[in-house]
Amino acid sequence: MNKLFLNHIYTLIITILLSSCAIFGDPTEIDETTGLTDNEVLQLAESATLVNDWPRVISIYEKAEKKYPNSKLAPQFKLNLAYAYKQFYREDEAVMMIDKFIRSYPNHPAMDYAYYLKGVVLFRDRGIIKELTMQDISDRDLSMLEKSFMALKIMTELFPNSDYYDDAVNRMTYLMNKISERELYVARFYMKKKAYLAALNRAKYVLENYPRSVHQEEALTIQISAYRNLGIDDLAEDSKRVLEYNFPNSTKKLNESNDKDKNWWEFWDVFD
Repeated sequence: MNKLFLNHIYTLIITILLSSCAIFGDPTEIDETTGLTDNEVLQLAESATLVNDWPRVISIYEKAEKKYPNSKLAPQFKLNLAYAYKQFYREDEAVMMIDKFIRSYPNHPAMDYAYYLKGVVLFRDRGIIKELTMQDISDRDLSMLEKSFMALKIMTELFPNSDYYDDAVNRMTYLMNKISERELYVARFYMKKKAYLAALNRAKYVLENYPRSVHQEEALTIQISAYRNLGIDDLAEDSKRVLEYNFPNSTKKLNESNDKDKNWWEFWDVFD
């Protein structure tokens, strides 16, 4: 058999295969849950979970979530699916599924876990402080941390006796310090650019929303400096009294000079 003849044979075989695909359509996905009860589906998904086969776990729970909307296991299907999404780095879908659970079962005994899981899914620190530059001071990364903080905050307020309480508080502590640090980083940038009102708003945001963060002293210092540069001396003095009361040994003592051109914040400026 010569080479040319073989090529014709191969071409014919491929043509037949392609034609059969066109006739019969795409292959149908195998549904492992067919004929199974809700309990059997749960066992099937749990066996796949044990070996971390997250694509298979997701496939099983997605089918179960649609097939058994009124099952007593339906809430568990949703939470387990949300967890599987998280493990397979599909965070947006995980959050949507958790929100669906919260809306559907507002009195469910696993509600503390739902809020905790939501906080954990949104707990994404991509090194936002290290990666910030003068040209990129947007809020898109910070918003995820704020949403994570709020989910955990709701959980700790509604379920103070939850098994997840201590870990949630630890995460909240980290988050409020990270968010405050980032806000003040931007505030210092604005101070350097003499955008005093913008800097003041950042400092006030930290003081009002994260009063237990470790950055309160610095936020007060920025607030005093911004008020003085804006010529609002009475509020500057009020803020100064708060600083002296709460931080009598403050390392960020303000210069008492009357020099109106003094940049009060420069002694801890990180940009020079």
